[in-house]
Amino acid sequence: MLHCPIVKRLVVAVDGPSGAGKGTVARAVARALGYRHIDTGAMYRAVAWRARQTGVALEATGDVAIVAAGASFELGDGVIAIDGHDVTAAIRTPDMDKAAALVARNAAVRDVLVTRQRALGAGGGVVMEGRDIGTVVFPEAELKIYLDASPEERARRRAADPAHASSRTSDVAHVAQDLAARDKSDSTRSVAPLAQAADAVYIDTTGVPVEAVVARVLALVHEKAGAA
Repeated sequence: MLHCPIVKRLVVAVDGPSGAGKGTVARAVARALGYRHIDTGAMYRAVAWRARQTGVALEATGDVAIVAAGASFELGDGVIAIDGHDVTAAIRTPDMDKAAALVARNAAVRDVLVTRQRALGAGGGVVMEGRDIGTVVFPEAELKIYLDASPEERARRRAADPAHASSRTSDVAHVAQDLAARDKSDSTRSVAPLAQAADAVYIDTTGVPVEAVVARVLALVHEKAGAA
């Protein structure tokens, strides 16, 4: 992918369910533009990991919010650390998928992390991925993308992803069940549910090469930058 920086620094919001390709596409787009890439889902995972490490029950909403408020994050180059602990690999497991979904339903945690995320994206020049970027974190983002794929495609991708390796991840049927449960949790939670922003560009990535999806997003970025 060619590096093609643009003069105007935009906020590019990339939302969608697990397995739709958000991470792969967002990282490639950020790299091509010379933008910062921020994986907001990793922040929720990191808080869940840190809470467990310090003996805080994830059901204790106030205590988990305190963990989030006091945490320091390091994000970048595919690495995430919380309070000095590199948790890049530790947070990418099926167990942490479930833990993150529970933490993401915590309104107090979301208040803390959304404030952090807005600060990270202030001034633009960022590709931010998650489930509520275009609807809650940056509803004024210059470009909003909603990536999706068929449930079967998403399950196959997740099963083949070494970052989520476990004894279950070779079983596509089990992965599909886990993804369906996460989809339900994300789309029905009372605070900041997964939803496509009204002005987001919907892209179905089923059967589409990553390079083609990235090229389309880059074209949209340049179109928005030129019109701004």
